[in-house]
Amino acid sequence: MDVNAAVAAAAAIAGVLTGVIAMLAFRWSERDQKRPTRTSLHTDPVLPPGVDTVLSVLRSSAVVLDEADAVVKASSAAYALGLVRGGKLAVEPMLQMARDTRRDGEIRQVELDLPRRGTGRGEALAVSARVAPLGSRLVLLLVEDLTEARRIEAVRRDFVANVSHELKTPVGALSLLSEAVMDASDDPEAVTRFAGRMQIEATRLTNLVQELIDLSRVQNDDPLEDAEPVRVDELVAEAMDRCRHQAGTKQITMAAGGTADLHVWGNRGQLAAALGNLVENAVNYSPARTRVGIAARRIGGPGGDLIELAVTDQGIGISERDKERVFERFYRVDPARSRATGGTGLGLAIVKHVVASHGGEVTVWSAEGQGSTFTLRLPEAGAARDRAQQHPDLDDEAGTTESSPYEPLPAPEVLP
Repeated sequence: MDVNAAVAAAAAIAGVLTGVIAMLAFRWSERDQKRPTRTSLHTDPVLPPGVDTVLSVLRSSAVVLDEADAVVKASSAAYALGLVRGGKLAVEPMLQMARDTRRDGEIRQVELDLPRRGTGRGEALAVSARVAPLGSRLVLLLVEDLTEARRIEAVRRDFVANVSHELKTPVGALSLLSEAVMDASDDPEAVTRFAGRMQIEATRLTNLVQELIDLSRVQNDDPLEDAEPVRVDELVAEAMDRCRHQAGTKQITMAAGGTADLHVWGNRGQLAAALGNLVENAVNYSPARTRVGIAARRIGGPGGDLIELAVTDQGIGISERDKERVFERFYRVDPARSRATGGTGLGLAIVKHVVASHGGEVTVWSAEGQGSTFTLRLPEAGAARDRAQQHPDLDDEAGTTESSPYEPLPAPEVLP
């Protein structure tokens, strides 16, 4: 009886152990099936050594695709341009290029215009896309943003076209007037009249060429290389002397005021030309028997104190539409009046570049029929030197604004 019980107990224990071993064997088999083998590791998309580091320092937007067109790697610039969305390449022409390159191994490049994200104005984003194979299974896509380069090229083309047109007008007028003088050689009165017109056109041509030279100089030169402390009072006096004759002819009174003994740091010649252009415009576009005011004061700024120079007139004013373009080269608010005053449309463009190169800004307040106030804000001497040392590269467009965070100076009353 005891022997049978012992055999039964042993059989039960053996059954339990067999079940445990079977269960462990099953679990171990499942774990082995889930564990990646050498073959499975080889099939996962892996970037070649060093590629990830290279892609992280490229200025171009980079996207790496696997054989299923899934994004293996994408730079932050690629996401910013909207090239990658939801782990997929969102631009169909680029995706097709990647498939063709994966098929035949050829490098492809194309320029595309893509819709800009987040705008409803239909603005296009110009890009250059280049696709190349990366290893045996991956494809590399590099995308370069060409929008700014195309904008600059368009500005350059427009500038050349405008210069050609502006030069052609006085040159053509001189040619016609010279023929008229020859035909009227027997009429002294006609010769005198035509010669006077020739002198006007020659002066206009000379002014245009000189302003083109000035604009080229302020765009290419660094005014802070030979900078010095410049007294604001002297700049104001020089600007008023420059326009005193024109103002006297129209019985326009010029008045200066504000804080005395202020200094800015920069190129004296360029600063005097910028302020002189503003005062000259104020006189030319103001009716007779009015006043042009020039005021200077010190104001606080985020990077230090600023010197503010405001030129106020009681002229024809500028419309809201024109205020956005008055600093463009060759743009004229009133072309007929510009022809009468000999304006070239380059004065405010020169002002913009001079102020931007000195680390300042220029703003305009204006209302049609009430006059305009152009305001220059320049770093005060000392603060300007510190700012120039910290930020040696100045943005070409940084100095142009069409609105002012400060209240404009009130326009003076019309003289009786």
